[in-house]
Amino acid sequence: TQYSFKEVFGTLVVQKELFDVVAKPLVEDLIRGKNGLLFTYGVTGSGKTHTMTGSPGDGGLLPRCLDMIFNSIGPFQAKRFVFKLDDKNGVEVQCEVDALLERQKRDAMPMTKTPSGKRQIDPEFADMINVQDHCKVEEVDEDNVYSVFVSYIEIYNNYIYDLLEETPFEPIKPKWNSCNTPVRNGDLIPPQSKLLREDQNHNMYVTGCTEVEVKSTEEAFEVFWRGQKKRRIANTQLNRESSRSHSVFIIKLAQAPLDADGDNVLQEKEQVILSQLSLVDLAGSERTNRTKAEGSRLREAGNINQSLMTLRTCIEVLRENQMYGTNKMVPYRDSKLTHLFKNYFDGEGKVRMIVCVNPKAEDYEESLQVMRFAEMTQEVEVARPVDRVLCGLTPGRRYRNQAFREELSRKLELRGGPIGGETEEQFGGSETFLQNFPPLPPCELLDINDDQMLPKLIEVLEKRQQMRQTLSEEFSKNALAFKKILQDFDSNVASKEKYFQGKLSEKEKTITGQKTELERLEKKIKTLEYKIEILEKTTTIYEEDKRSLQQELENKNQKLQRQASDKRRLEARLQGMVTETTMKWEKECERRVAAKQLEMQNKLWVKDEKLKQLKAIVTEPKNGKPERPSRERDREKPAPRSVSPSPAPSAAPVRLRHRRSRSAGERWVDHKPPSHLPTDTVLQPHVPHAITVAAASEKALAKCDKYMLTHQELASDGEIETKLIKGDVFKTRGGGQAVQFTEIETLKQESPTGRKRRSSPSNPDPPEDAADSEWTDVETRCSVAVEMRAGSVLGPGYQHHAQPK
Repeated sequence: TQYSFKEVFGTLVVQKELFDVVAKPLVEDLIRGKNGLLFTYGVTGSGKTHTMTGSPGDGGLLPRCLDMIFNSIGPFQAKRFVFKLDDKNGVEVQCEVDALLERQKRDAMPMTKTPSGKRQIDPEFADMINVQDHCKVEEVDEDNVYSVFVSYIEIYNNYIYDLLEETPFEPIKPKWNSCNTPVRNGDLIPPQSKLLREDQNHNMYVTGCTEVEVKSTEEAFEVFWRGQKKRRIANTQLNRESSRSHSVFIIKLAQAPLDADGDNVLQEKEQVILSQLSLVDLAGSERTNRTKAEGSRLREAGNINQSLMTLRTCIEVLRENQMYGTNKMVPYRDSKLTHLFKNYFDGEGKVRMIVCVNPKAEDYEESLQVMRFAEMTQEVEVARPVDRVLCGLTPGRRYRNQAFREELSRKLELRGGPIGGETEEQFGGSETFLQNFPPLPPCELLDINDDQMLPKLIEVLEKRQQMRQTLSEEFSKNALAFKKILQDFDSNVASKEKYFQGKLSEKEKTITGQKTELERLEKKIKTLEYKIEILEKTTTIYEEDKRSLQQELENKNQKLQRQASDKRRLEARLQGMVTETTMKWEKECERRVAAKQLEMQNKLWVKDEKLKQLKAIVTEPKNGKPERPSRERDREKPAPRSVSPSPAPSAAPVRLRHRRSRSAGERWVDHKPPSHLPTDTVLQPHVPHAITVAAASEKALAKCDKYMLTHQELASDGEIETKLIKGDVFKTRGGGQAVQFTEIETLKQESPTGRKRRSSPSNPDPPEDAADSEWTDVETRCSVAVEMRAGSVLGPGYQHHAQPK
């Protein structure tokens, strides 16, 4: 199995090479005001904590990052408490007086838990931070001042704990029991879990977390080491000191520009930049069947695996959203680990992951899963934040101010203190001028007769008065001259001020015009961005409509293809039905034509027989006429008819009936109502394979394909007339049966004994009525024949009758 990564390090790689490739770019971005995230990922015992922390004599990524930060910003660090972090993930700048008060308050407090030079540092600790590389970031902004704040938290069982929090008693120390697992002392107060909050810039932070301002690598790493002792570790089957929680060491760098003079920090909160670098040591994924974990260890393993699975799910959803253009919600809130760093995956900083792989054969399957996930994360593109402009002040002002002070001090030293000399010279001239005044004589009168002291005193006072007047006149002249100079200077200043005011107004007009143009361009840019956004949304809508229409078109095409296929099947079926119906009706027409021809032949035959008998009657002599037999004799012995039709036609209807029924291979439903009366006729309907029912039922119709209804009614002469109504049974689309009637057979019975002769008078005269009597006999004899009628509306049938012609 092959996997591809940005860089692959062997088992003999040194910490410096790993740091230069992986962590050094993150430190450079931190000093330039950008965020960074670095975490180690792998199975238990693969070396994640060793990669992050290091070993004695060879520091890992964390101490090297601290050393590079302080090597880069060492000369430009602000005094302690100039930057002050608030409880809302922000930073503010304090003035020098407030910072001085804070420092004095800190110096007055007992320093029990802070680094101290009196306490000897752990040799392992000293070896880890003793990095001799002196790596630093090039092109650090020299006009900024910097402060570093560190915090250390752990995520244990999906709860966040502050490892730097000071407890009222001794800090919670692991205590090993008989099962080689750390337990807590019940007398100590357990730490309080922390909550996650979102600041005004939508960045996640831990509320109430201890953040310590540090000024050196040693101080920062000692804070880390103090929290590392509180971290939860345990002895498992796979690792003697297995990390049972995710640890996060956060380095925050606050920076702000100096003012225009390069002396003090600029007191503007908007100019303060707060960037952070998060170093995460993830707990290793493990299988409980290998670690044989039980109780609390089993719960810890379950929470560790769950948080790592949530991290993997978030990465997969981000990758799917970027590759396929979807907008699925990333489940950051399912775990505190992913919720804390969701800003990094949304584009607020650079993310680096170190995959630690153990070459042991027992970790083969877990290592495959780790490398598969790590390879997939490379396909996720995280947007990079743009560089932010710090301020509009002149660069290099710190060094220019420093050079100006040095040059001023040097010149003052060369001149021997000109400010003090001039002052002494001024005071010396005043004293010399006062010494030129005549001294006052002694003013004590010792003798009442002394008349010399008062004139001398008057003379001295007069001289002093003259000198005072001279000085007053000179002072007035100098004052007038100085006043004139001041007036000239004021006029020059006014003219220059007027000139500069005009220039300034012109510049302001130019700036106003440029601002107006800038606002217009910004509005235009916003309008264009809004139009671009609308066009993108419209394009998205059109693409969705296009996809839906294409899908609908494919569905329509498939439907049309199905309809065409159904149409072809229906056409083939209809064609078969048309062919079958055509053949059926052709046969029906042929049968009807044959029946009509037979009927016409029978009619012609009857007419021929009548004509023959009539001809015989006409040509026969009257005296040779035979007597008409009586009805009793006709009933006992019927007279032979030589010229009457043969009995074959009378038997033909019976055979044709059985042939026309077409029921040899079909099932019939013989429907005889309860009111049916049996007839004792010679000709009886014969239906083979029939189901006889008194009322038509769906069950009986479902088993047969032919139907016959026997209907009886009284004829006009009072005799019973039986009709056999026949039809075909069809299955309907609804699952039922329907009957289509096709033909009717009529069976009619008459009694010839009860008929009256049509031409028998009440008083017959045999000689005169012989011819009529013979006519009636011929008519009677012709009327007992069986006649077939064909071509009825409902189909061919048989009608038996004995009506007079």
